[in-house]
Amino acid sequence: MIVSGPGGVGKGTIVDALLRRDSTLLLSRSWTTREQRPGEHDEAYVFTSREAFERHRQNDGFLEWTEFLGNYYGTPVPEFSSDRDIVLEIEVDGAQQVKVRHPESVLLFILPPSRDEQRRRLIGRGDPDHKVVERLRKAEEEEPVGLALADYTFVNDDLDETVDEMLGLINRLRAESGR
Repeated sequence: MIVSGPGGVGKGTIVDALLRRDSTLLLSRSWTTREQRPGEHDEAYVFTSREAFERHRQNDGFLEWTEFLGNYYGTPVPEFSSDRDIVLEIEVDGAQQVKVRHPESVLLFILPPSRDEQRRRLIGRGDPDHKVVERLRKAEEEEPVGLALADYTFVNDDLDETVDEMLGLINRLRAESGR
C-alpha cells in the first residue's frame, strides 16, 4: 500500500492514524539525508548521512529512492509478511518506481484541500520560507503525475474523515482479495 502526495498534504499524520487504528498495517520507515525538523519524532525517518545512504543504495538496499530538494529519500527493501500489509509513505517519484516494480501495489494519492491550506501546513510543521515555496512549486509538478498513477484519490480536508475513508477502502480491498 503506497500513501503518496505532495509535501504538506498530511501523509505522515494520516499514516500515523492508520497504524494506530489497524494493527495489521506495518510501516516501512524511509531513510533520508535531510536534517530532522524541530519537534519531529526520531522515528519519522532513519536520518542518515549521504555516504551511508549511497552505500545502502549501491548494495540494492532500497525498493525506491529519489533526490528531492537536495536530499536523498529512500524506502528500504521491506521484509514481506503474509499477515500484515506494508505501508509505504513516499513521494510521487518513489511511488512511480514502486508501481513499476510492484504493479499490484495500491496507490492512495492524497491532495490538499487548497494551496493556501497546504502552505499553512508546511509553515506549521516548521519548513523555512524558501522550502515552502519549493515544495509548493514541486506540488504543481507532482499532482498531475500522482493523479495519473493513483488507484484511489483522497482530499485531506478533515483528518478523521480521510482516515475513515481510507480504512474502509483497505478493508474492502482485503475482503475482495479474500483476506
